[in-house]
Amino acid sequence: MENVEFPTPEAGIADIGVTGMGVMGSNLARNLARNGYKVAVHNRTPQRTGAMIAEHGSEGQFFPSGPIEDFVRSLSTPRVAIIMVQAGAATDAVIEQLATHMDTGDIIVDCGNAQYEDTRRREAALRERGLHFVGAGVSGGEEGALLGPSIMPGGTKESYDRLGPMFEAIAAKAPDGTPCCTHVGPDGAGHFVKMVHNGIEYADMQLIAEAYDLMSRVLGMSAPEIGEVFAQWNDGELGSYLIEITAEVLRHTDARTGKPFVDIVLDQAAQKGTGAWTVQTAAGLGVPTTGIAEATFARSLSGSVAQREAAQGVLPAHTTPGADGVNEDDRAAAIEDIRLALYSSKMIAYSQGFELIRTASDEYGWDIDLGAMARIWREGCIIRARFLDRITEAYERNPQLPLLIADEYFAGEISKSVAAWRRVVAKAVGAGIPVPAFASSLSYYDGVRSPRLSAALIQAQRDFFGAHTYRRVDVDGVYHTNWSGDRREERQDG
Repeated sequence: MENVEFPTPEAGIADIGVTGMGVMGSNLARNLARNGYKVAVHNRTPQRTGAMIAEHGSEGQFFPSGPIEDFVRSLSTPRVAIIMVQAGAATDAVIEQLATHMDTGDIIVDCGNAQYEDTRRREAALRERGLHFVGAGVSGGEEGALLGPSIMPGGTKESYDRLGPMFEAIAAKAPDGTPCCTHVGPDGAGHFVKMVHNGIEYADMQLIAEAYDLMSRVLGMSAPEIGEVFAQWNDGELGSYLIEITAEVLRHTDARTGKPFVDIVLDQAAQKGTGAWTVQTAAGLGVPTTGIAEATFARSLSGSVAQREAAQGVLPAHTTPGADGVNEDDRAAAIEDIRLALYSSKMIAYSQGFELIRTASDEYGWDIDLGAMARIWREGCIIRARFLDRITEAYERNPQLPLLIADEYFAGEISKSVAAWRRVVAKAVGAGIPVPAFASSLSYYDGVRSPRLSAALIQAQRDFFGAHTYRRVDVDGVYHTNWSGDRREERQDG
C-alpha cells in the first residue's frame, strides 16, 4: 500500500483520537469504535493507518488522517488524543507535534509504558501551556486493548471528567460489573501504579517458574503432569490469569519435536525494563521489594550466558543426600507444600508492591486509594487474580493499613503456610535448586515480624568507621562514640 491519502476529515467530528497504529494502538482504537465512539486515527506512516482501516474499518466509525494537524482538527473539543508510540524520544516528539496544534484545555494521553518521572516532567511542561497531560497505564496486552484492559489513568480531575467515561466504557468489567478503570491520582500516579503492577507481575511469574522447577527437578514430574497441577490450583485460592496460562503452556506439545513445548524453549528470559524501574524506584524510596528485585535479577542471571557457561563443571553443588527427590507416597504432600509456598510468596509480592504505591503516594501527594487499585486489577490485566477482592476488603477495613500481610485475613492465610514454606525452601537449598523469590520472600517475612534485627550491629559499624551516629533503645537522642579515642559517648543532637 503506497502513496496513501485520506480526505480531510470534518472539523470536530471525532470523540477521541489515537495516533500510533501498531497492534496496541489499533486495538485500542477498535475497542473505542466498537463501543460506539467516533475515533480519529493517525500514524506517522499513512500506510499503516490505511491497512488498519482496510482490515477493520467496518467495526465502527473511524476518521483517518494523513497530516497530524488534520488529525487534531478532527477532534471535538476539548480534544482528547491518545498516543501509542515507542517510549522515550518518540513520545516526546509526538507530544510536541500534537501540542503545537492544540488549544487550552485539550488533553494528550500517553497509554504506553512510560517512566513515571517522564510523565511528571511532561505533565508539568504541558500544564504551563494550558494543556492536560494524562499518563495512563494500560494492562492486558494486545487482547486486553481490544476486548477490555485494566486502565490506570493519572492527570487532573478535569481531564478524567472528559476521558473517564470513555475509558470506563472500554475497560474490562469485574464480576460485579465494576469497570477496571479509575482516576489514580495527579501527574505520574497512573504510570507509577502501572510500573508497580508490572513489578508484581515479574515476581508472580518468577514464583510460578520456581514452583514448576521444583516439581520438575525434585519431584521428577513431566511438564504435562505439572500442567495438570496448575490447572487444579487455578480452581482454588491461587486462581489467576498467570496460573491459567501456565497450565496451558505446560500441557502444550511442540509440533516440530513432539516434546513438551517448555522443554524446547531457551532458558533466557527477556525484560523490557519495568521490573528494573520498580526496583530502582523502591530503593530510592526505601521500600524493600525483595520478591520483585529477585525476580528481576533472576531474569538477568538467565541471560548471563558467559557466566553460566563458566560455572558448568567448575562449581560443585554439594547437595544434601536425598534432597533431590521424594517417593511416590510423599509426592502429594510435597506438591501441597509447594502450593502453600507459592501462595505465601505471592502475598508477600503484593504486600511489597502496595507498600511501594503507598510510600510514593505519600511522597508525591497523590492520595492513591489502594483498595481501588486492587479493584481495577480484578479483570483485564496480567496479574488479575481471585484474591484481589481480599486486598480491596483489607484496605476498606483500614485505609491506613501499614502492612498488607498484617491484615487479619492475610495474616491468617500466611500463618497456615509458613511451615510448608520453610520446608520447600530448605528442600530446594538442599537439592541445589535456586529459588530466589521463594527464599527472599520468606526472609522478608521473617525480617518484618522480628522484634529486633541485626541492623543494630550495622549501625554500630557505621558509627565506628564513619561517625554516622546511632540511637539508643533506652534513652532518646542521637549519639556518637569516640572509637579512635577514649570511646566516650557524646550526644550529637544537643
